[in-house]
Amino acid sequence: MASGRVDLDGNPIKPMTICMIGAGGFIGSHLCEKLMAETPHKVFAVDVYNDKIKHLLEPSSLQWADRIQFHRLNIKNDSRLEGLIRMADLTINLAAICTPADYNTRPLDTIYSNFIDALPVVKYCSENGKRLIHFSTCEIYGKTIGSFLPKDSPLRQNIMFLRRMPPCIFGPIEKQRWSYACAKQLIERLIYAEGAENGLEFTIVRPFNWIGPRMDFIPGIDGPSEGVPRVLACFSNNLLRREPLKLVDGGESQRTFIYIKDAIEAVLLMIVYTKVSGEPSLDSPTIDISSKEFYGEGYDDSDKRIPDMTIINKQLGWNPKTSLWDLLESTLTYQHRTYAEAIKKAISNPTAS
Repeated sequence: MASGRVDLDGNPIKPMTICMIGAGGFIGSHLCEKLMAETPHKVFAVDVYNDKIKHLLEPSSLQWADRIQFHRLNIKNDSRLEGLIRMADLTINLAAICTPADYNTRPLDTIYSNFIDALPVVKYCSENGKRLIHFSTCEIYGKTIGSFLPKDSPLRQNIMFLRRMPPCIFGPIEKQRWSYACAKQLIERLIYAEGAENGLEFTIVRPFNWIGPRMDFIPGIDGPSEGVPRVLACFSNNLLRREPLKLVDGGESQRTFIYIKDAIEAVLLMIVYTKVSGEPSLDSPTIDISSKEFYGEGYDDSDKRIPDMTIINKQLGWNPKTSLWDLLESTLTYQHRTYAEAIKKAISNPTAS
């Protein structure tokens, strides 16, 4: 473990116990790695799966073996959760359904996962006087005003105008895609209410698009064959199968990407502070596909996601360091190395997948 890390005041980091819910996921696995390597903290790693953190749990001779414990439980129906939160100094809630295709096809599960299932976590933290870091989403901002303007309006290109948007503009109720954003916003409002009325100490994180190794699944390989992963995994799947990249509704929606290791550095500050192949390119590297065909009937989307870095720059002195090219190279290289052979087998024997 690196012992030279200090807090923002220059003092040595004091060991704490962290209850991390969703520790086995993409963000959780990277955060666990960081905590084990660079802090003295202990982690109760809570999840239903531990595939992405097995390298931290086995063998028992690892230098941090006494600082990380895996607890296999489902937060929606396990009475052990409150005990773990009570024993911890800090709870980090990463548990969520956060794949856009699911918002449209599994709206009930999406709402339950992101609101109902999060209620006891907030309740236990508040009742036991424990600090909470809750992972929300940039989706709570919804659409920009620009999405309602004519395509030839000069205001569409005015970044300052787009930033002066109302806090939330969601699509209509029948567009189930907004079930995720609404559930996330509602749990945020409840957390704020617990803070105002009962003194809950909390930090809310609204990630934009964090990408890197272990990010997502490849359909039919390590996830459902009918599933639709997030954008970069979709592109990787197309590349590995030698297919054109599918651009949903012409690919006009914009996203802001950050490398997972840069993002995790920011999370650590919050905790402390209170080339795929050499083959020739396709003749048609991309194809346009409608959101209805890609995600299913009733899908709707946010048009732009423009993060404002002012607060995190001021309070934590944090800026991402990894360039867009480097983070794409790291993520795509990992996916190519991990999935290339499996994709080849699936293509040669499609009935087996």
